Amino acid sequence: MTKVITFKNRKVPVHYPSEHKTAIQMLHNKLREMELNFDFRRKWKRIASVEMVRDVAILQYNDGTKLYMEVS
Repeated sequence: MTKVITFKNRKVPVHYPSEHKTAIQMLHNKLREMELNFDFRRKWKRIASVEMVRDVAILQYNDGTKLYMEVS
């Protein structure tokens, strides 16, 4: 399934398996924690999409590189 989330006025599509509905809530909680991390906010501006795999968010940049973030 796909859902669009907004963080710091930037909308990004999130792809997650339909059986993991709590993955989106865990991602929201982690983004709330990272809200004051300016290095992460700079990186977020270049994120093209997010893929959720269990407890890991795979943030994909515009150039194809990936950043793995544990959300549990």
